[in-house]
Amino acid sequence: MQEIVFATNNQHKLSEIRRIVGDRYRILSLNEIGCHEDIPETADTLMGNALQKARYVKEHYGYDCFADDTGLMVDALGGAPGVYSARYAGPGHDSVANMKLLLSNMEGRTDRSARFVTVIALLLGGKELTFEGKVEGEILTSPEGDGGFGYDPVFRPEGQELSFALMTPDAKNAISHRGRATAELLKYLNTL
Repeated sequence: MQEIVFATNNQHKLSEIRRIVGDRYRILSLNEIGCHEDIPETADTLMGNALQKARYVKEHYGYDCFADDTGLMVDALGGAPGVYSARYAGPGHDSVANMKLLLSNMEGRTDRSARFVTVIALLLGGKELTFEGKVEGEILTSPEGDGGFGYDPVFRPEGQELSFALMTPDAKNAISHRGRATAELLKYLNTL
């Protein structure tokens, strides 16, 4: 089975990607290749951050790899939190604090439209490629459900009755931003 590194320390993302990929590839974590440092994410775009993380692993560890960056873009907030989604309430990557700040900033706003966007950067065989997945939806007025991670309890995808946090992992992955980006990645890998 072919191995590829997923440049993340986020166990939720790792589990989600492994579930989507199934047994087609063996997805190695940063921990499994001995990478324990906090990889910088200093770009001002999702694509820039994804490429930065993937290049770091390739340069420092020599592995072909892929990395992602995901942002929640809220129209009423001018696209915020966007590239700063994981650090919206501060550098601690605190999902509960991020959601509280988002809901506070959305108080009284009638336009609740938003979208999740994931960009995956793949470094493989000397090539750099990127894949994007997007899902439109809305920000709820309060959290619903305790599944998923990040902003899942306050995001309801377009055409759905449940927040991401109330969906089963398979139902979420079938329509999510990360699921769509990963599908594009797998489509490419399967042509090799």
